[in-house]
Formats: sequence, C-alpha cells, structure tokens
Amino acid sequence: MASMFITFEGTEGSGKSTALAGIAHALRQRGLTVLCTREPGAGDLGASIRQALLFGGQLAPETELFLFLADRAEHTAKMIRPALERGETVLCDRYGDSTVAYQGHARGLSVERLRELNSMATRALRPDLTLLFDLEPSLGLARLAEKDRMDAEPIAFHEKVRAGFHEEMRLDPGRWVLMDAAQEPGEVLSRALEAVVSRLENR
Repeated sequence: MASMFITFEGTEGSGKSTALAGIAHALRQRGLTVLCTREPGAGDLGASIRQALLFGGQLAPETELFLFLADRAEHTAKMIRPALERGETVLCDRYGDSTVAYQGHARGLSVERLRELNSMATRALRPDLTLLFDLEPSLGLARLAEKDRMDAEPIAFHEKVRAGFHEEMRLDPGRWVLMDAAQEPGEVLSRALEAVVSRLENR
C-alpha cells in the first residue's frame, strides 16, 4: 500500500482523535510507518500557538486565522511533507478544512479567501482522504470533560461549523468520507478503518 495523507475533521467531541489513534495502531500492525500529528500544536512553535489559540483570551477573527495559518505552514513544511517524502502515511487531526469551517463558515471570513490562504500556507498540499466525523454539536460538547476557548463558543457557532464541513464535503465529494459519529466508538473505528484501507489499497 502506498503512503497517503489522511485528515480527520469534525466538530468538538466527535471522536476523531480516538479514531485516529485506533487507525494508526491498525496500520502499524499492517507494517506501515505512520506519523500521527495534529493542528494546532505540532512541534515547538505549534505548542505555543496552540496555547494562545485554545487557552488564551479572546482574539479577533483575523488574529485567530493567521495564528492557525502560521501553525499550518510550519507544520506542513517541517513535519507533513518530510514524512510523505519518506514514504510514511500521515494521519492529521484537523487541517485546512477546519479553518474554512471555523473561521469561514462560522466566523464569517471569506471562504474563498481562506481557501487561497490555506493553499499558500501549505504550498498547495491537500489531503488524499478526509474523514468527517459527523455529530450533533450538542452531543459532542456534552462528551467533553473540559472546554477550551473554541469549545466554549455558543451552540449556534458549532452548528455553523458542522454545516460548513458538510458544504466543503459537497464541493469535493471524492476526497471525503462521512462517519456517523453518534455510533458506538468501536463501530465508528471499524468503518473509518475500512475507508482508509480501501483508499490505500486502491492508490
């Protein structure tokens, strides 16, 4: 199976991080070398940016955007691209689609401009496959033991995020696979792994 860049997207508490860990374990058992990473927060710079974004005070939407983009540019250049060039499979918890959903569809910044800025920050590196863990925002938020700055946004904000993900999926259906995150975690993981393995085997 060839290496691949796979991203995990969804609203808060949808279980994407748990599924990512399970998929990484399964792929490693199949002999693949896997890099698990996340946004924001990968690397030393990413850790500082994550602290400011999720646990700092209120930020202007534009400030929030450029912090995410700075994190993504560094992350892509220093971690994701090198891993793919080494032939590894990269599993990333959030990527450019989160910026479009959160800062675009939910915050109201230009979605078209955000797509352009994402392309600039990543030098046009796009995922081969994106799994969307779909869940009613109220159910996801109820799962969280602690809430960061983004989690604490009003429910209407999270509903816009969810709708934004669905719109992005509608525009690029070949890249996305929808996961019903309201199912039992084991069933979600099984279906997600099936989608990943199928795509890997058909590259």
